[in-house]
Amino acid sequence: MGIPTGAARWTTAILFSSLLLFLAAGCASTFFRPEKGYRIPPELARVAHEDIFFTTADGLRLHGWLLSPKGGAAPRGSVLFLHGNAGNIGVNAGSIVWLAEAGYAVFTFDYRGYGLSEGEPTFPGIQEDARAALALLPTLPGVDRRRVAVFGQSLGGSVGIYLVATAKDRSLVKALAADSAFADYQMIVRDRMTEFPLTSLTKYPVSLFFDDRFSPEEVIASVSPVPIVLIHGTADRVVPFRHG
Repeated sequence: MGIPTGAARWTTAILFSSLLLFLAAGCASTFFRPEKGYRIPPELARVAHEDIFFTTADGLRLHGWLLSPKGGAAPRGSVLFLHGNAGNIGVNAGSIVWLAEAGYAVFTFDYRGYGLSEGEPTFPGIQEDARAALALLPTLPGVDRRRVAVFGQSLGGSVGIYLVATAKDRSLVKALAADSAFADYQMIVRDRMTEFPLTSLTKYPVSLFFDDRFSPEEVIASVSPVPIVLIHGTADRVVPFRHG
């Protein structure tokens, strides 16, 4: 005896829904690939650095570094650096040591679930982390609150745009730079899923599982009057150039 048509439809729907959930869970690595623990990269020896621990509004303890030029000279300005989706601040330190060598104070930190920071990464959570870091920055030693910039790379660029566009203390920020940021969370999911034939077929329904509330495309106009620099390469294989 065959399965009744109604039951067959329900079975197909359940299997399809399960497949979508499985694919959505797998695609989470598109955004969050944290590395736990603590490492000091050799590049850090070229600058002065200090461990900074601070607490978010929802009570998580995060870890960061304050980098500054050796010699104790007053910094030319201060930069909040937001790293990408993979590794931790130790892995990404090579991207910012040059700023400290050039005379800037640089505060970088690990999002929740990365490095020594507590919790697990979520879309609302990492925005909360960025807000906490921006609020902390002016209180750090040697930071001149009159000359503060936000600089983000990849995921950090997208987080940075949303941060500056929506921050209550936006007047603190005098410049924003975003390197290889993506414009829309659901769009980048679809872009990445297009790379594989199986996932390409389900890219639109799967992308709907991702929280799109914090996509920079929707808020970037509100960054004004803060000057913004968007940096993107036409050969970028991770975040397509059209996002820039």
